[in-house]
Amino acid sequence: MRSDSATWLGLLKPHQPTHLLPLASAWPELAALAGQYPETLHIIALEVRSVESAKAAAQTVAGRTDHLDVLINNAGVSSPTTLRPIQEPQDYSEMQRMYDVNSLGPLRVTEAFLPLLERGSLKRLCFISSEAGSIARSERTAEFGYCMSKAALNMAVKILSNELSPSGYTFRVYHPGWIRSYMSGVKNMEATFEPEEAAARAIPILLSEQANEGELVLLDHDGREWPW
Repeated sequence: MRSDSATWLGLLKPHQPTHLLPLASAWPELAALAGQYPETLHIIALEVRSVESAKAAAQTVAGRTDHLDVLINNAGVSSPTTLRPIQEPQDYSEMQRMYDVNSLGPLRVTEAFLPLLERGSLKRLCFISSEAGSIARSERTAEFGYCMSKAALNMAVKILSNELSPSGYTFRVYHPGWIRSYMSGVKNMEATFEPEEAAARAIPILLSEQANEGELVLLDHDGREWPW
């Protein structure tokens, strides 16, 4: 079983086009994109809930390149049951699934791909989080599993930053807004942004240099900083 959103790898080389490798997604549009860009887009199997799958994906990528400059962790899931208030029975198995994908998944992928990033020049680690993970700005009355999983992701990135920033790594924690994705199993057409619109907003923030590069911040799609 695959997770419901893609993890993207960006392979950047000076004065050459960006190479994006989306990793095992439920997005049906990916096959068409791969056909449209056969030289620069490669689909690689990856289940973020599996250490073995993450390692196998890293080995496959290592067969194509000797380094990575950017890793974008974008895999994420939600569930209709996350909307239940505390007065109703909670779906703890779904909460565990969200934590496994949204919190532990990026950690597994980062661990697996770290050797390739070590040989890169940019050493940029990006994590697609959410305003739902902001404790200071939380106004929800439910969605325990999703919100808690994103807050846990933010803590994981902070710990990674503590360890890896002295070695030249830079980090992005990004809230992309409400996207028409397949996070709940079907494409959510009530959301605000189509994926290509969300990507157009995200890429400049994820890939460009920031004035406060040494400070870990949560930024949204308009470049606004959110409190943790």
